[in-house]
Amino acid sequence: MAKLWEKDYSTDTLIEEFTVGRDYRLDMNLIPSDCIASMAHARMLNSIGILSDDDYSQLKKGLISIIKEHKKGNFVIKLSDEDGHTAIENRLSELCGDPGKRIHTGRSRNDQVVTSVRVFSRSMLLEILEAGFKLAQGLLTFAEKNKDIPMAGRTHMQTAMPSSVGLWAGAFAEELADDLKMVFNALSLINQNPLGAAAGYGVPLPLNREMTAELMGFPAVQNNVIYVNNSRGKFESVILDSLDQIGLTLSKMAQDLILFSLPEFGYFKLPDELCTGSSIMPQKKNPDGLELTRSASAVISAASTEVKNIIRSLPSGYNRDFQSAKEPFIRGNRMALMILKVMDLTIGKLQVNEEKLIAGFTADIHATDAALEMVAAGSTFREAYKEVGLNLDKLGERDPYNAIKSRTHSGSTGNPRFEICAQTLKKLQEDTEEISTAVNSAVRNLTGEDIEIILPRDYR
Repeated sequence: MAKLWEKDYSTDTLIEEFTVGRDYRLDMNLIPSDCIASMAHARMLNSIGILSDDDYSQLKKGLISIIKEHKKGNFVIKLSDEDGHTAIENRLSELCGDPGKRIHTGRSRNDQVVTSVRVFSRSMLLEILEAGFKLAQGLLTFAEKNKDIPMAGRTHMQTAMPSSVGLWAGAFAEELADDLKMVFNALSLINQNPLGAAAGYGVPLPLNREMTAELMGFPAVQNNVIYVNNSRGKFESVILDSLDQIGLTLSKMAQDLILFSLPEFGYFKLPDELCTGSSIMPQKKNPDGLELTRSASAVISAASTEVKNIIRSLPSGYNRDFQSAKEPFIRGNRMALMILKVMDLTIGKLQVNEEKLIAGFTADIHATDAALEMVAAGSTFREAYKEVGLNLDKLGERDPYNAIKSRTHSGSTGNPRFEICAQTLKKLQEDTEEISTAVNSAVRNLTGEDIEIILPRDYR
């Protein structure tokens, strides 16, 4: 089938291979979102008299058919197609005849990709937020269950002060909740309709951009058509930057679990089914999921940097460089979703060894408590600090349970106030659900069906 831009010459095969790159594979991730955007565009063209009612009816039926073919694995984008937009239009022409050749009216491929990526991004962020809420709530449940179990607090990796398993887990729940706020902010930013910008300068047709926004469930139109074009890559980097924060949080959590599940510590035990084995050492049970979570954090961060470096010095208007931002963007999103699910599975099955945790409370961990007791009795802190520091061997036995219960100020072991994080998550989840409901309702009204925009299969 013909390329959308083909005229009276053909591209050199080397240039074709280079310019197409992996786009024809990557666009397999975007087929449902591209079809939804095309359906909205077709409905709008019908409303302004460019497409007849019959044209629109055939195109809608054809686009639904393509979505179903894609889900079954029967829709393929070939290298000769260049991208998903061409493959979809060619297939529509096969299914519908002339109406398939009319659907590109008022659009450019740049217009299409900005919109399909926007629809894809919105649904991906909704899935990431859902997975993030599940993990954060799992951490709070784990924290509440283990809030009274002592755990040595460490600085410089040396025993420092009394802490608890609950405080450790609650810290990650709160950190993740703040990360999810950033993801939600990214979602709120990108949740605006870019369709109708064409090649970045609009077209001399009465396109109804407000209508396509409503049809796709966008609460607003991204107004300036040049900005629509210039936001390509920029919005993707905003999303990846927010996901980078999730990666940083989960990487630290993974490192803690790797360390504290070592036999030398034994604070936690990872279930066997979450570990892999060695090809040579029969005894090995390796925390590969946690190790790969650490590396995934770096992959997400690198994807964010890669996208920003690609777009950093581009002039206004469309530049083919934007194409190169697609792969790291999809990779970063898929990776973030995966590690949230992996860590949720891990926390849900994590075992706590209270005996080992108590054994980690060496006498010196109570040194600061002893110094503060002297202060309460009249000493200056500096005098008490020196006295205790020179006589650590005289600290004696102390009850680690009493040590963590004695800390009663907000956010400490004796008063962790997990409900604050729970309330934050509840509000954020309600706001996210409002967007999700609007999106699902709009897509259902547009297509007449429940469309799965993000398929579990990752095309790369």
